[in-house]
Amino acid sequence: MSDPAPRVRVTGPPRRRRTPGGVADIDAGTRLGDVYMRSLLREQLRLAVGVLLVVALTIGLLPLAFHLVPELSDVRLLGIPLGFLLLGVVVYPVLVVLGWAYVRRAERNEADFAEIVSEVE
Repeated sequence: MSDPAPRVRVTGPPRRRRTPGGVADIDAGTRLGDVYMRSLLREQLRLAVGVLLVVALTIGLLPLAFHLVPELSDVRLLGIPLGFLLLGVVVYPVLVVLGWAYVRRAERNEADFAEIVSEVE
């Protein structure tokens, strides 16, 4: 028996994907692309700093409040010390909500950015 004919890969013509003007500027590293990226990064940084400030001013100041007002250590709710309830229980749902809000807002920033970049032609 003879060897079978070698396999030949059949392909179509190369497809050119059209990229929006803003994306091409970002990919090419132009000054305009730099402006787009800096605006997105600045907005994401502003969001992160805002969430960090909320955490620092709420959860971060709780130990200081207990230090400055020692009477808070004696307060009990349902027989459980207030410090334990706040720092051991209440903190976690607050962090989950803050994380959820942060992710939603960051995704909205990115969607707005993608919309702006795609409109540029």
